[in-house]
Amino acid sequence: MTSADPGPQSDLGLLSPMRGAAEATGDLAVLQAMLDAEAALTRAQAALGLVPAEAAEAVSAAARADLFSLPDLVARARSGGNPVIPLVRDLREAAGPYGEHVHRGATSQDIVDTALMLVAHRTLGPVLADLDRVIGGLTELAARHRDTPMAARTLTQQAVPTTFGLKAAGWRELAVAARTRLAAARASLPAQLGGAAGTLAAFQPSTNTPPPAGSGPGEAVAVALRLPGRFAAELGLAEPLLPWHVLRTPIADLAGALAFTAGALGKPAADVLVLSRTEIGELSEGVGGGSSSMPHKHNPVRATMIAAAARQVPPLAAILYGSLAAEDERPSGAWHAEWQPLREALRLVAGAARDAAELVADLRVHPDRMRANLAVPGDPGPAPALVDLALNHDQDKAPH
Repeated sequence: MTSADPGPQSDLGLLSPMRGAAEATGDLAVLQAMLDAEAALTRAQAALGLVPAEAAEAVSAAARADLFSLPDLVARARSGGNPVIPLVRDLREAAGPYGEHVHRGATSQDIVDTALMLVAHRTLGPVLADLDRVIGGLTELAARHRDTPMAARTLTQQAVPTTFGLKAAGWRELAVAARTRLAAARASLPAQLGGAAGTLAAFQPSTNTPPPAGSGPGEAVAVALRLPGRFAAELGLAEPLLPWHVLRTPIADLAGALAFTAGALGKPAADVLVLSRTEIGELSEGVGGGSSSMPHKHNPVRATMIAAAARQVPPLAAILYGSLAAEDERPSGAWHAEWQPLREALRLVAGAARDAAELVADLRVHPDRMRANLAVPGDPGPAPALVDLALNHDQDKAPH
């Protein structure tokens, strides 16, 4: 088995410049995450005496994505409806005499679910770092422009005066809320381990002596109950209380956090798009994009990409929420429908966070235009004090 170039027809992102985390969420990363799950399962079983220690070493050594043909796995995955079936065959071959211990007791969904949680966990680390940059930049903008007057606009019309500092403080509150939700979702991402029907039955050590009548759980049951926690610890994921094959709370929580984050970053992007219009000119991107036909234009490209991502993630989250209604102990279709929307949502939020960090860092504020455009009388009132309140509130939620 050798690695292979997926070829010139692969989706390299030509029509999705708003995406991020291409490497962290790509097919090769998913393949490695599945292999990591298989190796971790063997190590966890070895730690509990279910398989030989040598098996854990052999499987871990063989679980390298570069040893497998990705195009071949893609082609063979169609017959069984998921990539784990052909992957297990290949990994067993690669593990040599210890191949019989690969995937022992697991079902394909255990591996795919766990792999996707690993991909999400690995992707969200850099996203949270980008959100820290967004929050830091907005903190500076809000403080610097605490007293900078501008028109507040409601229903597209000038209403009363406000300050740009208050607008930036509002953006910051959304970014802090997004970071809080994403961090909580990331910390709770669980491993998945249940076996064929979510009972852990195949993970019990073989025994010829049943537990005495009326006694508590026998040793075989106790070992099976310890295995999911050990498996999760091997991967750095949360321990599940129960197998969640059809209890899709982790996916729904992640979907909600991703959709909120996309919208939270979409709000400042929408404001930048309005306020950077030529006839308003109160903001501008520090590094704008050009036009193929009008060289004088300085397009707000980053805000445009964030706004595009913000419109795409909620429908993807709706698909993930829809998969909560899953029949039986393992579903047909509901689980399979999650894979691509989850990966695409991760990519779009990663891109939005990256672009938002760059947008905030390079944002140009034009106080003179803000004052010149202000056509309504009055003063901002307590708006500067609201900025102070926002910047001093819940400092533990902001990056340090």
